[in-house]
Amino acid sequence: MQEYRPSGFNVLPPVIKNLLIINGIFYLATVVFEMKMNIDLTDYLGLHYFFSEDFRPYQLITYMFMHGSFAHIFFNMFALWMFGNVLENVWGAKRFLIYYLVCGIGAVLLHYTVHYFEIQPVIHALNDYIANPSTEKFNSLFESKTIQLTPDMLQTLQPIFSDFKSQVLSGNTDKALQTSIDFVLEYKKEFLNAPVVVGASGSVYGLLLAFGMMFPNSMIYMYFFFPIKAKYFVILYGAIELFGAVNNSQTDNIAHYAHLGGMLFGFILIKIWNRNKQHFY
Repeated sequence: MQEYRPSGFNVLPPVIKNLLIINGIFYLATVVFEMKMNIDLTDYLGLHYFFSEDFRPYQLITYMFMHGSFAHIFFNMFALWMFGNVLENVWGAKRFLIYYLVCGIGAVLLHYTVHYFEIQPVIHALNDYIANPSTEKFNSLFESKTIQLTPDMLQTLQPIFSDFKSQVLSGNTDKALQTSIDFVLEYKKEFLNAPVVVGASGSVYGLLLAFGMMFPNSMIYMYFFFPIKAKYFVILYGAIELFGAVNNSQTDNIAHYAHLGGMLFGFILIKIWNRNKQHFY
C-alpha cells in the first residue's frame, strides 16, 4: 500500500517554489499597503463579479495570489505543497502550472455562474424600480430587504438618501423620485462590486482531486495522526463543500462553489488528458 506523509520543505519543484514565493509577496504587500498607505489591494487584485464596474480581466489570475488572512494563506500554501509537490514531480512544471491555473479560473467561473442566478431577484427588483419609480415602491425595497446597506455602502449612499428624505418632506415629489433613482443606481453599482473572491483554494481543491485520482489508495494523515486513503479524503472534502454550498446562507464567507469548481474543472482536464492518451502513473 502506498503511503503519503509530508516530509519537509527541503526539496521544492520550481513551480511550487515560485507559487509559494509569489503568494507570500502578495500577502506581505497587502498588509504593508493597508497599514502604510491605507490602500486595499484586494479591491484591485481580488476578483470582482464579472458584470461589475470594478471587474478587470487580469483579476482572473491575480485573485489566486490574494488571501484574506494569515491562516487563509498558510493552510492554502501548506496544501499546495503537500499535494502539488507530488503532482509537479509526476507531471512536470508545464503541465502542473496549466492544471493549477485551469482549476483556479474554473473555480470562479462556477462560483460566479451560481452567483448570477442567486442575485437575479435583487437585480430584477432594482431594474423594475428604475423603470417605474414611486415612493411606495422605494420604501418596499427596504421593507422587503431587497436593499441591505453594508457600512461601506452607507458611507457612499447616505448623502443621496438624506437628499431624498428632505425632498419628500418639502413636497418636491418629482425631484425626490429622481434622487431615489440615483440612489438605486448607485446601490446597484455597489451591490455588484461588493463580492470579491480571493485565494488559491479553487486551485488547491483541484490539486486535492488530482492527487486522489492518481494515488487513490495512498494514505493521507489528517492532522498528522489519522490515516485515511486519498480517494476517501477527496470524497469527504467534496461532500463537505457540496453540503456547505447547498446550505450556505451567504454568511460564512466561504466560496464553496469555487472549491467545487476547482475540483470539477480539474476532473474534466484530467479526463481530457487521459482521453488523449496522456496517462498518469
